[in-house]
Amino acid sequence: MARTTPHRIRCADGFELQSTLHSPEGPVRGVVLLHPATAMPASMYFAFAARLTDDGFAAVTYNYRGVHPSGVAKQTRAGFLTWTDQDVDAVTRWAAECHPGLPVLAVGHSFGGHAIGLSASSQHLTAAVMVAAQAGSLRFIRSRRERLLVAMYLKAIGPLCARFLGYMPYARLGLGEDVPAQAALEWSHWASLPRFYFDDPRVDAAARFQRLRIPVLAIGLEDDPWGPPEAIDLVCQHLTGCDVERRQLSPEDSAGQGICHLGFFREHHAATLWPTVMDWLRRHAPARG
Repeated sequence: MARTTPHRIRCADGFELQSTLHSPEGPVRGVVLLHPATAMPASMYFAFAARLTDDGFAAVTYNYRGVHPSGVAKQTRAGFLTWTDQDVDAVTRWAAECHPGLPVLAVGHSFGGHAIGLSASSQHLTAAVMVAAQAGSLRFIRSRRERLLVAMYLKAIGPLCARFLGYMPYARLGLGEDVPAQAALEWSHWASLPRFYFDDPRVDAAARFQRLRIPVLAIGLEDDPWGPPEAIDLVCQHLTGCDVERRQLSPEDSAGQGICHLGFFREHHAATLWPTVMDWLRRHAPARG
């Protein structure tokens, strides 16, 4: 049985992140960082982390600052680049220090996939997987009804709550965990840009992505209303220094069970969808004899 131990990881600016190290019983073949989606708690990835330990990997789950536990979003000043430049950086370096000489890999979900491209610390990775990491421009959402619904949250409710409440209350809306105001406002702005944050000179995203020189598996989900193939491809096009393998998975690949944007890491996909990632990670971190 895997061991789970809580840790507090100190970032360069002094902030401490809540994290959990999931360790296999036997020898460790590598360590996998699980970068969460926006507003998703680390606990969402525990089942996947347990599956990783079955394959001999150690796994690190953690929460971005201000996202969890409940009630901290209003007190936290943080945006997406705070998460990449501070939180992801600290987790990556901590994992490498705890497992010297072992491959360090990452699996990023939605914004967690973006974080792999944006964070300078990703240069220390052996390989990475991006799941449903799409350019979040509203123009990519094909369903008019879904586009209007997302626009309402991102362009109206989000900015109003950020300015008057001091955070975005996603938990109250049943959409995950609360998000700091700065992140909510950034997301609102980028959603209107044709190429998402690649059109925001303050991010300098293209230059950030071009630093990376690793193999990347980029997975899109056919029933994801927010991430059609062209939205995934736009992100992948900026990984100019990487060997990118693109795959599209559909409900047919999981016995007809829906996946959508947030569903890949649900445990009922363990026997059908997860092997795609597990096999790829094993290929890039072979077991030691």
